[in-house]
Amino acid sequence: MSRAPFQVRCVEAADAAGLADLWHADSRLGQHEAGRHDIPSTIRKVLAGTNDRIVVAVVNDVIVGAAYLRIGPLMPLTSDQAVFVHLLKVDEAFRRRGVARGLMEAAVSWAEEQGTSHVLTVAGGISRESSRFLARLGLSPVAVVRAAPTAALRAKLPMEVPALVRGGAGQRNNLGQVLAARRATRRSQSV
Repeated sequence: MSRAPFQVRCVEAADAAGLADLWHADSRLGQHEAGRHDIPSTIRKVLAGTNDRIVVAVVNDVIVGAAYLRIGPLMPLTSDQAVFVHLLKVDEAFRRRGVARGLMEAAVSWAEEQGTSHVLTVAGGISRESSRFLARLGLSPVAVVRAAPTAALRAKLPMEVPALVRGGAGQRNNLGQVLAARRATRRSQSV
């Protein structure tokens, strides 16, 4: 397979339609029209800030790949920073031609410019091809990220909010009261 001649560059305001076509090409990112309108404002935010960057791979002025890069804390409670790679996506017609590798190279270069020691990325849980690609580059799994709609999670949790969470800053709740409230909630649900 030949390598496609592509260029990797930072996003420009005029790239909104091309990014929408690429990122919304499958249903996992959401095909709804409201999501399509968010990309221009996201691009404006990225261009105005310093902690985010979108890189695009372009062939003949057409976006064939993109990645959203963000600098943030490596982990909570640490001062170490990392570059997080989100929404790494390559058009199906240009896969296995070095485009994703070029986008990851841009992420590593930005991490080096920013003085960060790590690059982290998220691959879809069902994306075997993406996971294998990232493993070949030397990225290893460090966590499992799970997500659920708030309403679905609420349906699985007790309806009664524990007193510790409910109480305001001025209220003092002891552990015994919280545990008693939880037990009462469980008893009422099992009946």
